Amino acid sequence: MNDVAGAVGSGAATENRESLTSRIMSLLRADIIAGALEPGSKLKIDELRQRYEVGASPIREALSLLTSTQLVERLDQKGFRVSRVSIEEFDELLKTRCWLDERALRESIVNGSKRWEEEVVIAAYRLSRTRRTVEGDPTIMTQEWETLHKRFHMCLLAQCGSRFLYNICDDLYDQNTRYRQAARMTAYAERDVSAEHDAITDAVLERDCDLAVSRLIDHYHNTGNFLRNSLHSQVAETASTPRTSARR
Repeated sequence: MNDVAGAVGSGAATENRESLTSRIMSLLRADIIAGALEPGSKLKIDELRQRYEVGASPIREALSLLTSTQLVERLDQKGFRVSRVSIEEFDELLKTRCWLDERALRESIVNGSKRWEEEVVIAAYRLSRTRRTVEGDPTIMTQEWETLHKRFHMCLLAQCGSRFLYNICDDLYDQNTRYRQAARMTAYAERDVSAEHDAITDAVLERDCDLAVSRLIDHYHNTGNFLRNSLHSQVAETASTPRTSARR
């Protein structure tokens, strides 16, 4: 009986540890994507312990798991840091996202049911009815809009017929959001983003694959151009900032 009880207890402890690690991993991922943990910043275990109010072990395990997502980098014998951002990586990200989301959208339009159409319409409607920017600061998106924006875009791809493809597209969406936060450019006064979403939705409902894909890719490139210009400006600003002389 004692052996059985011990085995059960050990199994429960392992399950609890894995659950805690999973929770910390989700929190870290969300903070990195939102920019709360800035690109290139060192991820110090003691600081993260205080931030998430947990022990060191689940944090180390979560950071190790996040290295496979390209959100976290392991430093040789020196711990971890948030992955850096670069214009070159962003261009690669945008290109890959366009490739894969095109395939996923085409498959969804071909395979999608009437129920899927209704879900796309509902997602688009809820997004259009939600305040986009924080009151008093047109450069910051509301969290509700961010959530509904992702829901709309992922709903478009939901009937692609491949959970592997869908999950990759989901990860790429988050990576793009991280770049948007890093570029410190989350609102686009010159664009009517809502109209772009409506145009994509209309093409999807018409089951016009070519038109829907064209509008989606244009939508991505419109955002990409803003982000790239902002990143270029940041690089130029950093390069022009005088370095502080080292103390002797």
